[in-house]
Amino acid sequence: MKIALLGNPNTGKSSVFNLLTGLRQQVGNFPGVTVDKRSGFIQINQVQHELIDFPGTYSIYPRSKEETVVFDVLSDTKHSQHPDQIIFVVDASNLQRNLLFFTQVFDLGIPCVLVLNMWDLAQKKGITISIEALEKLFPGVPIVQSNARVGLGKDRILKAIDSTKVKDLTFKPFLDSFHLCEIEDVQCQKLEAENRLQKIKTSLTKVVETKVLEGENFSRKIDRILIHPVFGYLIFALVLMVIFQFIFSFANAPMNWIDNLFSHFSIWSSDLIPEGMVNDLISQGIIPGIGGVVVFVPQIAMLFFFISILEESGYLSRVVFIMDRLMRPFGLNGKSVVPLMSSVACAIPGIMATRTISNWKERLITILVAPFMSCSARIPVYTLLISLVIPKMYLFGFINLQGIVLFGLYSLGIVFALLVSFLLKLFIKQKEKGFLLLELPDYKNPRWGNVFINVLEKVKIFILDAGKIILAISIILWFLASFGPDMDGAAHGLSKTRAYQSMSKQEQTIAMDACKLSNSYIGILGKGMEPIIAPLGYDWKIGISLITSFAAREVFVGSLATIYAVQDDGGKQTLLIDRMRNEVKADGSPVFTLASGVSLMVFYVFAMQCMATMAVVKRETNSWKWPLIQLAFMGVLAYFTAWLTFIILS
Repeated sequence: MKIALLGNPNTGKSSVFNLLTGLRQQVGNFPGVTVDKRSGFIQINQVQHELIDFPGTYSIYPRSKEETVVFDVLSDTKHSQHPDQIIFVVDASNLQRNLLFFTQVFDLGIPCVLVLNMWDLAQKKGITISIEALEKLFPGVPIVQSNARVGLGKDRILKAIDSTKVKDLTFKPFLDSFHLCEIEDVQCQKLEAENRLQKIKTSLTKVVETKVLEGENFSRKIDRILIHPVFGYLIFALVLMVIFQFIFSFANAPMNWIDNLFSHFSIWSSDLIPEGMVNDLISQGIIPGIGGVVVFVPQIAMLFFFISILEESGYLSRVVFIMDRLMRPFGLNGKSVVPLMSSVACAIPGIMATRTISNWKERLITILVAPFMSCSARIPVYTLLISLVIPKMYLFGFINLQGIVLFGLYSLGIVFALLVSFLLKLFIKQKEKGFLLLELPDYKNPRWGNVFINVLEKVKIFILDAGKIILAISIILWFLASFGPDMDGAAHGLSKTRAYQSMSKQEQTIAMDACKLSNSYIGILGKGMEPIIAPLGYDWKIGISLITSFAAREVFVGSLATIYAVQDDGGKQTLLIDRMRNEVKADGSPVFTLASGVSLMVFYVFAMQCMATMAVVKRETNSWKWPLIQLAFMGVLAYFTAWLTFIILS
């Protein structure tokens, strides 16, 4: 069978899905749309069935792309995802609200199992539900209790599924007048919902009994502080600071370890495989390409570990609530704040985190502006250039000027992220109106199984989907950097020079690599683009580094180190920063000045310059259209702001 898992948001639907499927899950997209499709497999009496976890919704009538998927699948019996059976999960402590959607689904006549989840929470609130009375309202529907967060109810749900394979011939709809309205017929939907809610309210008087408990709900007490108009923002800022401190502090070690591992693996494979093109392809193209994917895993895993904890505990809903008013004027909503802040560590997990945003326009705007947030890959570029062109001095005796410049670069990215969001809000048209429909669930301890599965799912998506694109682009970059029309001739010419022959063996290797790079296709591109980048104060060597750093921004530093290595004289171990400081143009003027250095920093604030991010944007939007648009408008903005900076400071 094809079984649909349906329910309102915050009913524990994901916990039920994880409870039933365990690790037998896969993530894709529903056909033709960029909406996540989580599916898994359950086995009953030696027969395997597919369980599809549909997006949470409050009604069968859609208000977002995610909810449209539910409507399309349920309303069309010929749809490829139309279910043979439905497991409907409700929050037992909020039965009246949850039954609006359930009764609509019930009236479609598809065999259903009703799961009363969070049974323990209902009891704590003094709520008693008569299962017998509820079964009389929905004849033919098995009703089972569960507390999926702690692993209770799996056997009961599987048994109920097995007993409800055939449509009940005595079926009678809950609302006699119900028929699926047109999506646009809002007035008809409103009338149907009012009639339905009235009947639910009347019917539940014989089903639900609530004891009035003394004292205020624990969650409401905490909310007095956490969603306070002042303290709420301060606490959230503190939470973010702690999260990013953990990511910056603890992700570095495993990232460096992974980087070193692949570096040694590359050297080992180079020594093992006979010299030639295959050796170079594997050791310089494929292995570094795979390493460029895997190296981001610690950041992605840590970030989604913390996001999952915030979501499982109920705090993330509070963050969305307090931030919505600040973000909405810019075309974003409260759910945009977590992806944007996540992008300070790395835009890749930040963009992946936009899946919590149900409105497509707001999600797309968040994806498009996330790379404006200065990520950790920009830090090596910023610190090198700041050390090179910004004097080490203190304002008022204690404020470090270099630190102010670094803070300014981060602030510049944030300001432009909001400005561009505002412009995109005007240009991107969508019929669907943006709104925030949100409930604040009670606080609860995170279920570590759910956290683990969520982190594993996000890591798998990144490695398997984005990784394929990153690897392909890495191989292309390797080819462009390894071949050129006259590379061998240039290398032969260098080997005959007196300067080269006076070098040590190690220096000769570095010099030869630099020579080959400058005469490769990438080197030719760098020289070809020199007239374009000259107005920014850059030379062809910087141009090469701009191209190679498209693989990853921090490659800019390594590329310059390789290129400038050829200029070492007499075997001196000159530092990269000193080589850059001494670099001059053909007319004898220095390449790196205050104007060109700050211009280059501003360029890196705005330029996309990250193929991994492009790959993830392609995956999340299910199209090359948006990453290419993003690359173009960020590239144009980077060029003109860098040019303006150079003109002003010159």
